[in-house]
Amino acid sequence: MDYLVNLSLLKPEPELDERMRKAGVTIRRALAPELELVTGWVRKTFGSGWSSETAVSFMRQPPTCFLATRDERLVGFACHESIARGFFGPTGVDKTVRGLGIGHALLLASLLDLKTMGYGYAIIGDVGPSAFYERTVGATQIPNSEPGIYAGLLKLSSAEE
Repeated sequence: MDYLVNLSLLKPEPELDERMRKAGVTIRRALAPELELVTGWVRKTFGSGWSSETAVSFMRQPPTCFLATRDERLVGFACHESIARGFFGPTGVDKTVRGLGIGHALLLASLLDLKTMGYGYAIIGDVGPSAFYERTVGATQIPNSEPGIYAGLLKLSSAEE
């Protein structure tokens, strides 16, 4: 199921920025020289599909990938405009730092970037944690959005793995 976010309702959250600062987390736009490091980490942590989408976000100018770093280490990422225009995702946070609000901060950075780009709404494709998106950015289900943009996606057979 896909979800829709009304970007006109979103605003920066200074308290979330402060929470990240206190946790020693920096949220920033990815830089082109980080392509291999980031896509390698995403592949290892979340799989080749998300790594491929992340690579696409690096090809945009400026890149449409935001990174979360802590102690000069990559701990999370969020992309938009990877699978299609106006779409958010993929996104992920390292298991060791979940619960600090990093996913929320990355989501907000990406969605505010889409808003700056001129979009009125963003689509979150094939949502997993729907309650998170509903709570943090007021996302709502898009009726008749299944099977969605990922329908027919090629997958490796067990013999190819």
